[in-house]
Amino acid sequence: MEPRLFSRQMSVRLFFGLGVLVLAFSGEARACAICFSGIAITPGQKLDSADQAVLAVPLANPEQFRITEVIKGDASANETITAPGVSAPSAQPVMSLDGPTSGQVVPAVPGGQPLLLLRDKASDEWTSIGAISTDYAGWLRKLVATKRGGEIRPPKAWSLIGLAGSYLTDDEWRERVAVVAPYLESPAPLVAKIAYGELMRAPYSAIRILKPQLDAARIATWIDDPKLASRRPAYTLLLGIAGGPDDAADIEQRINTALKALDATNLAAMLAADLELRGPSRVDWLEQTYFADRKRTLPEIDAALLALSVHGGADGNVSRNRVIEAYRYFIHVREPMSGFVAMELADWQAWDATADYIDIIRSKAVTDPASEFAILSYLKQSPLTVKQAAMQSNQSE
Repeated sequence: MEPRLFSRQMSVRLFFGLGVLVLAFSGEARACAICFSGIAITPGQKLDSADQAVLAVPLANPEQFRITEVIKGDASANETITAPGVSAPSAQPVMSLDGPTSGQVVPAVPGGQPLLLLRDKASDEWTSIGAISTDYAGWLRKLVATKRGGEIRPPKAWSLIGLAGSYLTDDEWRERVAVVAPYLESPAPLVAKIAYGELMRAPYSAIRILKPQLDAARIATWIDDPKLASRRPAYTLLLGIAGGPDDAADIEQRINTALKALDATNLAAMLAADLELRGPSRVDWLEQTYFADRKRTLPEIDAALLALSVHGGADGNVSRNRVIEAYRYFIHVREPMSGFVAMELADWQAWDATADYIDIIRSKAVTDPASEFAILSYLKQSPLTVKQAAMQSNQSE
């Protein structure tokens, strides 16, 4: 995952055409917005959506395979299946978690390992998501078993799945991240890809339960590994969960370096980790440093809001109430940007900002149409709007 985080302003602008995008950035059961990057179809999502999943080895006929392990569905071991095109390397472009990688293909069966083949009964075609040792068959079965709502199928539109991933319940997510955590950066490429893909789209509230399983020193090496630069935000969050005082000091130093350079690269993850390690007392510092300081850039402000959003969604070490207080402070000191937090406040039913938003709309402090729309949407949902408007009207007479 590259550290290219959607800005709050862009989220609001996209609300008109892609309302579901905003949903991905709030609520406990939704994907962590810091880890999530673009529309990524992960192997775990494909496993969830498939009706059948098997490990299979090719036969003499290049279109035929023998099933060696059944991961999911009603197939049988040693059954022969026909999968036209699966064994042809040119039919299998590499798909990274950040999108297609041009000019590369997946070898049919590297090292003699079976392929992980999936089939949806609606299409009746087998597809491969890569080679994997039969040693991981039990792990794959345990992974797919974490999704128990068999009668509730995820949407067919992969773009919607990639954004929300909310077809897993909170309990299912907690089970799933516990299953994949030991396999992060596994030496088996597809195993590592599956594990990271599930971490990337898990809600922060589920990731926090991993603390007893995590090795802070090992995670720190991943953060500093240039080959894993695209995964740095997710692993920075993990370090905030697993780390101690020394890690807190290191993260603070990195934040201070970014502050001096006006650099927002990986800043949301670092701020979220900092809040996790230092607790609610750190929110005052964040407010003064990023919201009150007029030298801060929009990407830096976005990063601070995103870090708060992650904690507000989880309602953990930094409570949702404290995040709401920080949002209200943001509304006061950054009136033209106040719409950035309106939809999340509405999602949390935090209606105490009603009077603030009524004043802002009347003063025409917000000039961006999308931000104004977000505020008006909040006011339309607020049960206090009519009462607050009447009170202000009486006060002005």
